[in-house]
Amino acid sequence: MKNSKEILYSKGSNDECMTPDYGVRPIIKYIPNKCVVWCPFDKEKSEFVKQIRANGNKVIYSHIDNGQDFYKYEPDEYWDCIISNPPFTNKRKIFERALSFNKPFALIMSNTWLNDSAPKKIFKTKDLQLLMFDKRMKFENKGIVQNKITFSSSYY
Repeated sequence: MKNSKEILYSKGSNDECMTPDYGVRPIIKYIPNKCVVWCPFDKEKSEFVKQIRANGNKVIYSHIDNGQDFYKYEPDEYWDCIISNPPFTNKRKIFERALSFNKPFALIMSNTWLNDSAPKKIFKTKDLQLLMFDKRMKFENKGIVQNKITFSSSYY
């Protein structure tokens, strides 16, 4: 039997899902001019990197495939905020790490996570804001658009 720590910090098999362009557009207007954005779960061709750059902001991107593990890595250059779509497993650990920087972030996460006790605990003394979508987002996984999405997502 697994203990709760093993479950909370387990690795999912469906974690590399790409955000469609329409999933990035709503956050763009909230990014201040000249803000340096770190996209810690992204590669150069990510919609986050492309659209945030096109908006005139500097983007620093990193990805575990490049040896840049979010739990251990932080860019050497200065950055102002984090914006990305993290893996949906290890949610608690991801948000604890994001909060540890004491900088703003906007991370896409499933709304079902709000039913868990973890967000209530880690955001207990923080102001949590949600930017909610009016439709369920169809993420891309291994080149295939996932058409049967069973959950809605928001920016946390």
